[in-house]
Amino acid sequence: MSDLQAPLRPKRKKSFVDYLVQFRWIVVIFVVLPVSCFIYFKLFLGDMKSAMKSEKRRQKEHEENVKKVVNRLKQRDPQKDGLVCTARKPYIAVGMRNVDYKRARHFEVDLSAFRNILEVDKERMVAKVEPLVNMGQITRYTVPMNLALAVVAELDDLTAGGLINGYGIEGSSHIYGLFSDTVVAMEVVLADGQVVRCTKDNEYSDLFYGIPWSQGTLGLLVSAEIKLIPIKEYMRLTYTPYRGTLKELAQAYADSFAPRDGDPSKVPDFVEGMIYNPTEAVHMTGKYASKEEAKKKGNVINNVGWWFKPWFYQHAQTALKKGEFVEYIPTREYYHRHTRCLYWEGKLILPFGDQWWFRWFLGWLMPPKVSLLKATQGESIRNYYHDMHVIQDLLVPLYKVGDALEYCHNEMEVYPIWLCPHRLFKLPVKTMVYPEPGFEHHHRQGDTSYAQMFTDIGVYYAPGPVLRGEEFNGAEAVRNLEEWLIQNHGFQPQYAVSELTEKNFWRMFDGSHYEHCRKKYGAVGTFMSVYYKSKKGKKTEKEVQEAEAEILEPAYAEEV
Repeated sequence: MSDLQAPLRPKRKKSFVDYLVQFRWIVVIFVVLPVSCFIYFKLFLGDMKSAMKSEKRRQKEHEENVKKVVNRLKQRDPQKDGLVCTARKPYIAVGMRNVDYKRARHFEVDLSAFRNILEVDKERMVAKVEPLVNMGQITRYTVPMNLALAVVAELDDLTAGGLINGYGIEGSSHIYGLFSDTVVAMEVVLADGQVVRCTKDNEYSDLFYGIPWSQGTLGLLVSAEIKLIPIKEYMRLTYTPYRGTLKELAQAYADSFAPRDGDPSKVPDFVEGMIYNPTEAVHMTGKYASKEEAKKKGNVINNVGWWFKPWFYQHAQTALKKGEFVEYIPTREYYHRHTRCLYWEGKLILPFGDQWWFRWFLGWLMPPKVSLLKATQGESIRNYYHDMHVIQDLLVPLYKVGDALEYCHNEMEVYPIWLCPHRLFKLPVKTMVYPEPGFEHHHRQGDTSYAQMFTDIGVYYAPGPVLRGEEFNGAEAVRNLEEWLIQNHGFQPQYAVSELTEKNFWRMFDGSHYEHCRKKYGAVGTFMSVYYKSKKGKKTEKEVQEAEAEILEPAYAEEV
């Protein structure tokens, strides 16, 4: 059904590192999983201890911790000390990029205490949280109230601060946008130690729009107020299989959540797609449902969060054999449906992790903490993953999804592929990511007068050539992919492995507003630039000095 042909590549000789990767499951089972379980339990106890405190006490502790940050910044001598970084270890970040900027000279500020939910305001429908509050923690707190963040990123370990300063998306983003679009206010400590609260309409509105995608290079985020929405106890999820070419699968995906007649009643609360091979996909649409509806006779309830359950992506794939079906999933379990198997990366980490016997006897230990996986992999394995693995999210306009899928197949041949739509809003200022100019005049499927519909294409797995033992140049594939994104008004989240030069980085992203904020709020000379912080590879003392010497250079794209 598809006319795509995988390019022929020469066979690759195996190296010692291949065997280290092949048998890495031994370290994962006997070291990573037990330690991960202990850490998860310790964090859970800490979260419970925090939840037992009164909001007044949590706010008082927060204010005390903010003062410590301010005092720490004031201790810095710009002439002697390096650029400001958080004290968190580099491997703790969930992203896979090899940045290692903290190995160079830097001035650490400890933010480890900022992991409390400060307030849930039911009248304003806002949750005030500190930056290290993660998605599992906040859904555990809010879902029993029939409340949730408007956008809940799928993996439990993802933090509010990381999703605001970087990138976050979920199946509700076709309505609410990216995670940063749901933020109402941010409390930020500036380079000079001043603490400001920025919103979209106060005197710090430029900073409010500048922080998303800035990777913490404009100031230190110490709390955020994030939009809440009312929810119900269950998600009524419909699994619909499709077969056809990649472009036909892309069109079916668009039709599943963006009705061509524009009828808002046909828009689901949640949507995602999974493409399993070049001719088969399953698209899922969800609507919130009450407990009474879910428990009606004849309805199927699936507790996907239980440790022994099949991994979610494999469960969804069964629709290709049995056809469309509907089931009800407890809402919190639905939010974190991809956590246990890390989408499908768990299959590479533990090749037998999806087998019934493993799920029953050891599935309760899943998932391994990504930070521990990174901490135990060593330099050679890390470089192997950079060359022989793909962890990429492509943000492309909805009407270009078919082209992007064909491109990914030809260049990388990675399956499954995750699809998740999101709105990119037209804002008062031109931020680092922005809709296509004049998009509102084309009236394309999914677009409105105030937002262009984009899609996150999640490409996470070993490429087909690697699985077949063929030659594959990961760095070249990423460079080609990044150039394709630049040419097609697409974006690449900075957590991903990147080969972008500084020139190409600012061809992909718009740096004008970001640079304005850098200069206005004193970030220049205090925080490293977002490109430098995201740049692949180790950072040396010389690089830091050169970056500091060029801090007055504007971020812009050269004419091409």
